[in-house]
Amino acid sequence: MRGLIKNIVRFILFVFFQVFVLDKVLLHQMLTPYLYLLFILWLPFKINRTVLMLVGFFLGYTIDSFRHQPGFHAAACLLIAYTRPFVINLLISQQGAESNYDEPSIKSMGGLSPYLIYISILILLHNSWLILLESWQFADAGYFFLKTILSSVLCFLLIVVTEMIFSRNQKFKTNTV
Repeated sequence: MRGLIKNIVRFILFVFFQVFVLDKVLLHQMLTPYLYLLFILWLPFKINRTVLMLVGFFLGYTIDSFRHQPGFHAAACLLIAYTRPFVINLLISQQGAESNYDEPSIKSMGGLSPYLIYISILILLHNSWLILLESWQFADAGYFFLKTILSSVLCFLLIVVTEMIFSRNQKFKTNTV
């Protein structure tokens, strides 16, 4: 129950911060800050895949409803919610973090490098799919790649800063009774 309340509060905070702060910041046409996807990245290891997909869709749909867009963020969030378990399984050992920790973090994924790879892959997937849907074209490949890379770097930096500010001290779970 405590985890559910924590995730509901996180959801509300990420959505409001994205909509009322980051969406109002005009950096440049090529730089779009997205921090809300960190909510999906921080969900527990043991979350059911169907629930993960529904939560991803609901998060994206909520952002879309504030931005008056027809499902772009919902599609991007569904993509990263779908690929998240595969990325986690590639980066950590099978007897590792998901049985000893609750959610992905630097500590639970075995160090800084696997965690940074984890967030980089999902950020790049999210931003490339979202930018492709928003522009509806691949004709100007230079614009697409430049905006994807620049927005992904900005998202990466925002997520790393957020991780540093709001460190999540997870306790190692033992199998003792």
